[in-house]
Amino acid sequence: MNPSRHQTEATDVTTPTPEQPQAASAEGALRHALSNGITAFLFAATGPLAILITVGRSGGLSQADIASWIFGAYGLGGLLTLWMCWRYRQPLGLAWTIPGALLLPPALDHLSFAEVIGAYWVTGLLITVLGASGVVSRVMRRVPMPIVMGMVAGVFLPLGVRVITAFTDLPVVATITLATFVLFTVLPTLGRRVPPVLAALLAGVLAALLLGAMQPLGPSTGLLATPRLYTPAFSVQALLELVVPMAVTVLAIQNAQGFAVLQQAGHSAPVRAVTVACGLGSLPFAAVGSVPTCLTGPVNGILVASGERGTHWLGGLVFGVIMVLFGLFAPAATRLALALPMSLIGLLGGLAMLRVLQGAFQSAFRGRCPLGAMVAFVVTVANVPILNIGAPFWGLVFAFAASALLERDDLREAMHGR
Repeated sequence: MNPSRHQTEATDVTTPTPEQPQAASAEGALRHALSNGITAFLFAATGPLAILITVGRSGGLSQADIASWIFGAYGLGGLLTLWMCWRYRQPLGLAWTIPGALLLPPALDHLSFAEVIGAYWVTGLLITVLGASGVVSRVMRRVPMPIVMGMVAGVFLPLGVRVITAFTDLPVVATITLATFVLFTVLPTLGRRVPPVLAALLAGVLAALLLGAMQPLGPSTGLLATPRLYTPAFSVQALLELVVPMAVTVLAIQNAQGFAVLQQAGHSAPVRAVTVACGLGSLPFAAVGSVPTCLTGPVNGILVASGERGTHWLGGLVFGVIMVLFGLFAPAATRLALALPMSLIGLLGGLAMLRVLQGAFQSAFRGRCPLGAMVAFVVTVANVPILNIGAPFWGLVFAFAASALLERDDLREAMHGR
């Protein structure tokens, strides 16, 4: 007998190899990446998609125009997301700006679509210049985080409320979905195997199918996307009416949310690179008829909802891949996405956002400038646009003014200590 041989065999049986915990960790990271990426995509491909279609129809765009917009907003947005997540190893989900899209119907009452496209091009160039110059980075460093998070809390609150309102539309489906989420959350053994949001998604879709809660599929318009290329036209009226509101929407509303959410989750997002990517990315977006791109707050909030911080970017890759596929197969994919019950997707998005919403409230009201944070929150929740610019921007403006008048010391310390 060879003792050393038996000793080696015994060691091999009883001692785990270093690869085993690494493999388990990799499997867990992949599960969270799939859960976060899929949930973020469903959020982006249901409610925002319905808004896109509604805005396009209200503005008098043809079905071909809307299909081309969907291709750009999702397909090109997915490619941009893949590049940014891979390049910076952070969850940097980029898509199209919803508030910017809401400017379209009234503008098309007196502007041609080519003039609107021209405004998109100029907006993209302006965002690129502001990002490359470092102006945006300096401004982001100076704005107190509690005020920004007060605005973020105001934006995300309606998403969190959907956890409750879903029970008024589909009480049985909502009960099954929420019960599954709670079960996989309170039992760590189950939660390690399947992330709670992913388990809730599977249970909710299955319940909707069995209970007949799915929406009927619309008429087929083909399988693959057929994007159009648009020639821009430049008019003073279109530039004056659209460029500044669009740029402010991207930089001070959408991107500000995204940066704040990522910072709350422990990520140091490359502000200059993301801003330049949004500006340059808006140019091919405009070429196929889409509004400018941005770093979305809700999507990135979902991407950092679970899993280890160092692997959050994998969820961004999952999100980007599905977005590209959705854009390529936009006609067929849109039919399927719109068949999902809106209340179910709202419930899933709300569940994924709960931790982010909790963190936003804590950051807003536990530090300096509590009055400014409250003003930002209230103005944002009121959701009253001024001068074609959304309420979140005015929440920041009025909050900063309130802090400058009534809590000067807090504001000074927050601006210099951030």
